[in-house]
Amino acid sequence: MFLRTTTNIFIFFIFFFTTTATSTLSQNNTNFSFSFPSFTLRNITLLGDSFLRNGLVGLTLSTTVPASSSGTLFFNHPITTTPSLSLSTNFTFSITNTTTSATPSSTFSFFLNSSHTLLSLNFHPNQNHLTLDLNVSSNSSISNSTSVDLSTDTPITSWVDYHHADKKKLQVFLNYSSPATSKPQNPVLSVDLDLYRYFKDSLYLGFSGSTQGSTELIQVMSWSLEFESNSHLLINGSSSPSSVAVEGIPVSSNSTQGSKNRGKRFLFGLCVAIAGPAFFCLVLVVLGYVSFLKWRGLRKKKCFGTVGCCPKEFGYKEVKLATKGFHASRVIGNGSFGTVYKALFESSGTIAAIKRSRQYDGKTEFLAELSIIASLRHKNLVQLLGWCVEKGELLLVYEYMPNGSLDKVLYQECEGGSPNHVLSWVHRINIAVGLASVLSYLHQECEQRVIHRDIKTGNILLDGSMNPRLGDFGLAKLMDHDKSPVSTLTAGTMGYLAPEYLQCGMATEKTDVFSYGVVVLEVACGRRPIEREGQKMVNLVDWVWGLHSQGRIIEAADRRLNGEFKEGEMKKLLLLGLSCANPDSAQRPSMRRVLQILNNEGGVSLVVPKEKPTLTFSSGLPLSLEDIVSDAEEELNSGQVVCEIKID
Repeated sequence: MFLRTTTNIFIFFIFFFTTTATSTLSQNNTNFSFSFPSFTLRNITLLGDSFLRNGLVGLTLSTTVPASSSGTLFFNHPITTTPSLSLSTNFTFSITNTTTSATPSSTFSFFLNSSHTLLSLNFHPNQNHLTLDLNVSSNSSISNSTSVDLSTDTPITSWVDYHHADKKKLQVFLNYSSPATSKPQNPVLSVDLDLYRYFKDSLYLGFSGSTQGSTELIQVMSWSLEFESNSHLLINGSSSPSSVAVEGIPVSSNSTQGSKNRGKRFLFGLCVAIAGPAFFCLVLVVLGYVSFLKWRGLRKKKCFGTVGCCPKEFGYKEVKLATKGFHASRVIGNGSFGTVYKALFESSGTIAAIKRSRQYDGKTEFLAELSIIASLRHKNLVQLLGWCVEKGELLLVYEYMPNGSLDKVLYQECEGGSPNHVLSWVHRINIAVGLASVLSYLHQECEQRVIHRDIKTGNILLDGSMNPRLGDFGLAKLMDHDKSPVSTLTAGTMGYLAPEYLQCGMATEKTDVFSYGVVVLEVACGRRPIEREGQKMVNLVDWVWGLHSQGRIIEAADRRLNGEFKEGEMKKLLLLGLSCANPDSAQRPSMRRVLQILNNEGGVSLVVPKEKPTLTFSSGLPLSLEDIVSDAEEELNSGQVVCEIKID
């Protein structure tokens, strides 16, 4: 971002210098006008993220994930103002939200800019009003709402008129664009203003657009302008006439002085003749280098898309060297995103975990994970160190978790581990509290709540002190706190999916609560969500609820603990797991309430019905039974046991 901003400023400086250097040679008429029914790169300059496509200028990037973007368009030639100036301009623009879930947060501006003053007319679609800002010592600002919906995808035409003779008044008109767009009779904004008071030198005109954490595309479709003055007007230079000899005034006969003057003029001409081409060549070299950098950046954006800010971009060679060429001996795990490698960066001595996927296999998951986790900060989240997009690879660099995933630690005895390495009760309680803390943060404390959608022991990693760290945001979804959940394709791991999520594919924070409840029961019981007993599949939630209905819930405790736990704490954790895994989502507690219960805050005991509530699904499932069975077969083939689905 710093390189791009610096480059844009440098390009503008070169442009301004060369324009000013050449503009003093030409004059124009007092009446000046131009019209761009569609745009080309002739007579305009684009800065920042702005781009030209099919005759339209885009000021911001079109993305499918919330991001920040800004760009500028301005007319190449400055206009010299006079006390009796008149200006009329109209332009057509559109502000399109490329996704329906992102909140509009953008600004589109038409500006007049000189060396000392900036006047901008700002259009705010999220608040549906305009603001006229004049950046002078008084810092005046005038706002007004409009009946024209600025957030609609329909193109909008604006007229901006200023007439010195008409009481020095600036007026703004708005209307929806159509094949026969007409200028309204009444302005949406009318301000008494003397432009010449603030703009007494060269004046630039143009547009700017910016987005903050949104997916809006701002485009300028056409632009026309008429400029009039009763004084001699220069489009781009000085009005001072060249020196001429006037008849009747004698010329000095001092030959020595004349010779010196001629020598100075010759030397000046020689310097211009030499320095001009040299400077021009230098400009070409600089612009060529800048164009190369921009081309390389555009290639990466075209391949990858815009994802917002990230801690660091790693080089592909650096990552490949750290993983010994992605050698099989460095593989430490596999997931829905791809393969995970252990990496050692010798230059810094840092040990990291690299998640790797081919670009066209996991691009959607990669973008989702990167855009979400890069903006999150919590002690129980896996820290993102950086990313890399090269050679058709998508790579995420995370801090390394030496104790691996919770499922491997929890079930290591079943897989040949030593009984001496059974996860202690203190660590299990700490895991339940830490996971509740981070989910409460994601659901209630973020600016936009995050629904993880894949809470399971395989996605919970343990650091060197056995503290839990939640990772794998490849299926996560951002959602505003005041928005209703959006139905999507069901994604996640069988055994952890809430019944209503399987039935209608609607992800909410309560689906995460259900998955958390299953994890808590796993931690307390030392059993997987679904286990095969002979020819029968046993669901962990059903099994624990059966013991609870018989008053024997404490028998669900992991036998490998050999009773080394507090019975009251064990019973509370088991009941909390059942409460979170309630089939009725309305009866599940929020994660903030779960955290309060674990920390013994609030003084309210858990009430869990003796019999597991039944849930009746309506007919016509958005997910077909074939889809569910297909997902189940995939889980079985991957070595995971799936649950049995019953629909009443």
